[in-house]
Amino acid sequence: MGVSDLVYGAYERRLNAQLKDAFAAGRTPKHVGVILDGNRRWATAQGSSSSVGHAAGAAKIVDFLGWCDDADVEVVTLWLLSTDNLARPEPELEALLAIIEETVAGLVGQGRWRLHPVGALDLLPDHTARVLKEAQEATAGIDGSLVNVAVGYGGRREVVDAVRSLLNEHADQGTSLDELAQLLDVEHIADHLYTKGQPDPDLVIRTSGEQRLSGFLMWQSAHSEFYFCEAFWPDFRRVDFLRALRAFAERQRRFGV
Repeated sequence: MGVSDLVYGAYERRLNAQLKDAFAAGRTPKHVGVILDGNRRWATAQGSSSSVGHAAGAAKIVDFLGWCDDADVEVVTLWLLSTDNLARPEPELEALLAIIEETVAGLVGQGRWRLHPVGALDLLPDHTARVLKEAQEATAGIDGSLVNVAVGYGGRREVVDAVRSLLNEHADQGTSLDELAQLLDVEHIADHLYTKGQPDPDLVIRTSGEQRLSGFLMWQSAHSEFYFCEAFWPDFRRVDFLRALRAFAERQRRFGV
């Protein structure tokens, strides 16, 4: 073990000690959303291809979910592929989708988490959409935390899909547009989002140093706390996660006030 490992271990123990009171007082997030950013830039810095970066990022996910379990996080949303990403060059997109499918299959094999796909599955290749649906079915009975796998996800598309679903539901019930306009409120939209029935995210983390949400959980994150980390996702460490939890615990949540 080198000096850097000893220093890292000591710092991690210090963070754990600082968080002990926060855990006891319940000042920890129950739903954490993560924008797994920086895979391609990590690969470029390594002199490797983008697929190597995506594979390295995928390998980090099991570790991260384990850290969330240790912190009693009940819901995790992982943004793996945006609707904008679907416009990437075909060879890169095919490689990325293959990595996502392999990653999802690996999470199913772990048998530790319930998986729930969120996104416009109709925009994905049939095989990818089927893998995601089958993962949800295979893990439905697992007594573990809920992991939302956001693939083909876009915040604006989610709101449009929610409104479309709401309109179709009321059309089937014979509700007129005038009647619906009088009834419509925030909860009606929330009940048709991809994450319906789930708590909104308490904490949203984005790696790679970018300080924007890019539409991630655009509706649900209205009262979330945000934490931006400089590390590329493949380099994201447990100590980085603990720092995010510490920052969350130190904030006075005002819920928009």
